[in-house]
Amino acid sequence: MLTDIVKNSAAKFAANIAFKDGAGEISYTQLDQKSSQLAKRLLDFDVMPGDRVGIYLPRCIESVIAVYGIMKAGAVFVPLDPMTPTVRTAFLLNDCGINLLVTANNQLRKLRQLLEADISLQAVIGVDQEIGIPSLSWSSVFQTATSDFRPLAISPDDLAYVMYTSGSTGDPKGIMHTHGSGLHYAKLSLKLYDLGPQDRVASHAPLHFDISTFSYFTAPLAGATTVIIPEAYTKVPVSLSDLLEKEQITFWYSVPLALTQLLSNGLLDERDLSPIRWVLFGGEVFPPKHLRALMKLWPQARFCNVYGPAEINQCTFYHVETPPENDSQIPLGKIWFDAVYKILDHHDNEVRMGESGELVVCTN
Repeated sequence: MLTDIVKNSAAKFAANIAFKDGAGEISYTQLDQKSSQLAKRLLDFDVMPGDRVGIYLPRCIESVIAVYGIMKAGAVFVPLDPMTPTVRTAFLLNDCGINLLVTANNQLRKLRQLLEADISLQAVIGVDQEIGIPSLSWSSVFQTATSDFRPLAISPDDLAYVMYTSGSTGDPKGIMHTHGSGLHYAKLSLKLYDLGPQDRVASHAPLHFDISTFSYFTAPLAGATTVIIPEAYTKVPVSLSDLLEKEQITFWYSVPLALTQLLSNGLLDERDLSPIRWVLFGGEVFPPKHLRALMKLWPQARFCNVYGPAEINQCTFYHVETPPENDSQIPLGKIWFDAVYKILDHHDNEVRMGESGELVVCTN
């Protein structure tokens, strides 16, 4: 199951750095230990198998501890974006029935605003100040003894996480993923892109965006090091390119917009980014002229157009082997290894070769 990823990597790559952020780093052994400490404290709060637990954190190492700690407790993690208005967060808390939130002191102001709303929240982990409901600090979590802790038995069909859509066409909708589906994606993406313990993955996407599953699941499965890009760096391309150079990043995965901003304002011609060997992009169309320029700037790297709705993480891939010669859109490419698909018209009949339709995909 997804919970086995960290346990197994701690056994195989004990001293490897699992995650880094702007404040520090954590090895696989430490991640296994700290996530077990959190899981035990969650059980002390009477968290039951299948309960939804919110993660209300910025990009940081604690978010990784929260992901694996919640799953080890048999619960379901729900990423919440701290940057969105509290009214949206309150809606998600109530819609998903979240009674417990994992957060940090730097979210106290927004947390207090949330607590003024009519929400289901009953307890919080990650703050050390009085907030009017039961709470527990991170320092207390990390003092927890785990000698008698045993992760709950989990099956492939058990829910692991819920990710909400943007809600741009109505109310946000929660996409439910099981341990089986999440692990399936991690294994297939590991195989497709050949990650290894020597790789260094840039985690650019926030946790509430499904692209993040690559750095939170696939990279740990490989024993790789994930560098969580601090929020401030995502807004300043020059600083971001400097960070990529210093961290010797080998894997990049983001929406094309982030890459076009790097290309335009990141002073890429002044950086040594030769360690980059894979550039994955998805979520929107990559303008061919920008992709062409980036591929010529990074000739050592392979590029892949990744497609897949949040419901299935990824269903197609297209390796862009040479810079595009014209401005035609980049194809979605080949269907995911063991996926079954059909292209249907608006009457749900299969279209003929060359006709347009809607892609319908089923993965194992």
